[in-house]
Amino acid sequence: MKYCKRCLQPDTRPGIIFSKDQVCFACLYEESKKLIDWNKREQELHDIAEDAKRKARERGNSYDCVIGVSGGKDSTFQAVYAREKLGLHPLLVNCAPDVITRVGQHNIDNLYNLGFDIITLRPDPKIARKLARRGFFEYGNIVKASEYCLWASSYIIADKFDIPLIIQGENAALTLGAAATQEQNGDAYSVVNLNTLQGCKASDWVDEETPIEQLFLYQFPDIENLKKKGIQAIFLQYYAKEWSQVYNADFAIARGIWGRSEEDLHDIGRYRRYTALDSDIQIVNQMIKYLKFGFGFATDEACYDIREGRLTREEAIWLVNEYDGKCGQQYIKMACDYLDVTEEEFWEVVDRYVNTDLFYKNEKGKWTPKFTVGTDFE
Repeated sequence: MKYCKRCLQPDTRPGIIFSKDQVCFACLYEESKKLIDWNKREQELHDIAEDAKRKARERGNSYDCVIGVSGGKDSTFQAVYAREKLGLHPLLVNCAPDVITRVGQHNIDNLYNLGFDIITLRPDPKIARKLARRGFFEYGNIVKASEYCLWASSYIIADKFDIPLIIQGENAALTLGAAATQEQNGDAYSVVNLNTLQGCKASDWVDEETPIEQLFLYQFPDIENLKKKGIQAIFLQYYAKEWSQVYNADFAIARGIWGRSEEDLHDIGRYRRYTALDSDIQIVNQMIKYLKFGFGFATDEACYDIREGRLTREEAIWLVNEYDGKCGQQYIKMACDYLDVTEEEFWEVVDRYVNTDLFYKNEKGKWTPKFTVGTDFE
């Protein structure tokens, strides 16, 4: 495993690109932002918004854009930005997790109370739980199937309501550096190339008990048909200079969102309290991801902070060592209950997906990294 020489991005991230000088694409993009003509980008965004308003009027549609939301920091920023800076009338789409947290419910209610129309989609919980089990056993990824619904939902609603613009948040190719599989621009139709989606086809989940007819919300609409209907999809982060994890959090906090203020940071495997707020399953999934790839969400947070000048690489290494891959026992128990497995069965499955090139079991039976954070490991 090799690390970016500027941040703590490892080369084990699916789709990552490193330069010949071993600098990750996300760091290169952060540097290139200094050369971007942001006034031109903002004008492009306003032109896109005006085109969407025109199309909506021609179609007799009250809504000119769709925004997928969880109520968290990024979606709150997107919704308010679209309305107050672009003058759009958005229809918000919330694809609710099967088991929503108290904080998550507050945040979606808060967004509603800020004065937005919201459609909430809730996939059949029996199917959702069954697919979560399949994702866990077959991929070592509890949320793989639910991400199909999460990403497809706003595109489905735009298609059905003939709404001309879809606004997504950040492009992972730029902010995480996964540029080998996703286009490095503002076109949000490229989300189907994300590692966990790989086309976002409901047929991936068909089995003898689950026919395709029961998986409508797991199917991404045909992109060419959406384009023929004049529906555009964009990443707001590509156009908005102010976009960042910390800025979005401060923006949303000022407008009423809650974070994970009561949890021990070691239990949630990160050092910021305003990410993955609506589902506790994500905490467990990040622990499994850490064991598969050697990094979790604290690494992502550290990379953002290094690139944006809030932390030195050395300071970030301490935080990653302290929090990355951690997961409270209460969340593991919750995941076991949800998946209907014993804790012993849970760890038997997780053990199958651990990257043993990166981890070994110590004398207490705990998976322990062979690598040193920030130092290349062979």
